[in-house]
Amino acid sequence: MSNHSFYAIIVAGGSGTRMGSDIPKQFLELNGKPVLMHTITAFQQNKHHPHIILVLASTHLERWAELKKKHNFDIPHQIIFGGAERFNSVKNGISLIQQKNSIVAIHDAVRPLVSQNTINNCFQTAIERGNAIAAVPAKDSVRKLKNGKSEALQRSEIYLVQTPQTFQIEQLTAAYQQNFDPFFTDDASVVDKAGFRINLEKGDEFNFKITFKEDLKLAETILKMQD
Repeated sequence: MSNHSFYAIIVAGGSGTRMGSDIPKQFLELNGKPVLMHTITAFQQNKHHPHIILVLASTHLERWAELKKKHNFDIPHQIIFGGAERFNSVKNGISLIQQKNSIVAIHDAVRPLVSQNTINNCFQTAIERGNAIAAVPAKDSVRKLKNGKSEALQRSEIYLVQTPQTFQIEQLTAAYQQNFDPFFTDDASVVDKAGFRINLEKGDEFNFKITFKEDLKLAETILKMQD
């Protein structure tokens, strides 16, 4: 395969307020088991067999333990607690990786439908070119609104960023030594600011983020189609 070590950092720090539910989105049931279990399973089934690191809010540890027991979930994973911002959570996850030559995929816990194809392509491109960010071209016309004035953007130049965002460990280690900046909305923005060129990799349409109740219904429909 290659002489690299593979890791998947699954970021599950969210509190799920937009869903209008007390249960954080990653713990909501999707086709009979929590969203997070689908996400972990996707990486466990990958041909690179990445070592799985789950970044969890410390307040959710007990709930996760109960869910694992209830669903007999025994996929091995290492847990580390998240921080105030996604930036801190990812940084905590990276701190567990000691091996040089590691390739690290960072993925949102609430993107359970990520395809093996996307995971494989991101790992492969990161090996060859340093990093790979799953993204899809914008399908709709796009406008930018600033100071009350809106302007059309060139749709062919706009990509919607997904995860996994996959990097050689050296890039991540260097990038996450920076101080937190509110501009850091994902890992690509952190690594970009550290001076590394970001490579886009083809994501997939079904790899959306479970944000609203409707997303859960859509994900269930897709999973039933795939069965």
